[in-house]
Amino acid sequence: MLIDVNGSAVYAYTGDHADGAAAAPSGPAVVFIHGAQNDHAVWTAQARAFAAQGHRVLAVDLPGHGRSAGPALPTVEALAAWLLAALDAAGIERAVLAGHSMGSLIALEAAGQAPQRVRALALVASTWPMKVSDALLETARTDEATAIDMVNLWSHASIAPAPPGQPQGVWLAGASRRLMQRLSQINPAQLFHTDFVACNTYANGGAAAARVACPTLFLQGRRDVMTPPRSAAGLVAAIPHARVVALDCGHALMTERPAEVTAALADFVRAAD
Repeated sequence: MLIDVNGSAVYAYTGDHADGAAAAPSGPAVVFIHGAQNDHAVWTAQARAFAAQGHRVLAVDLPGHGRSAGPALPTVEALAAWLLAALDAAGIERAVLAGHSMGSLIALEAAGQAPQRVRALALVASTWPMKVSDALLETARTDEATAIDMVNLWSHASIAPAPPGQPQGVWLAGASRRLMQRLSQINPAQLFHTDFVACNTYANGGAAAARVACPTLFLQGRRDVMTPPRSAAGLVAAIPHARVVALDCGHALMTERPAEVTAALADFVRAAD
């Protein structure tokens, strides 16, 4: 579906096969936020599952990503304010926010800016500070194709066959690489570099975490080298009521372990309701 946010067209996948033609949902709204150089597609399995369970689902494309008009926003704070405006535009007063990587920082900051709007918070492959190496930042600025290959390699725990629940023959790393390449073609304005700078410069995570009062879940990949679980210890400690669930996978949890991620999120949302 398309919604108007601050005068710009924004795409949000609803999780329904007919993309919005299903009966009115009865469960709480769940909003999925993707990470750097990605779009709503990384959340497809979870969006469909939650829509089938009766939730209103929005898997948004951030500005300048996927089908949403640009330009990309340069800070996590601006992206969080945009997300809250997107909830307003969609008529959603309160929602469960689930964010992956950069999207987790956006969800965290939104919960800090407007805690009354967030029913529950799921931070997937999250850490704070989310520092990006100088070498990767420079590569993203000067050679985005190489940066895509680097991040794609680091985001997957293995090149093993597709896990249960995924069609056999699917090459997860290849699909992820192609998604990032397609986003470069759609928006050539150094999208990856803009996203990385937003992650690297976000300094408000501690203050945002201190304002989080809703149920919170950290979903981590034990073999994640992009945001290793140990690096999130400070953020986890800053939200003392948070739960932590670890899965045997890398940074790309939603595609490497789709069934387990969906189950963990579903259990969390049920317990938080």
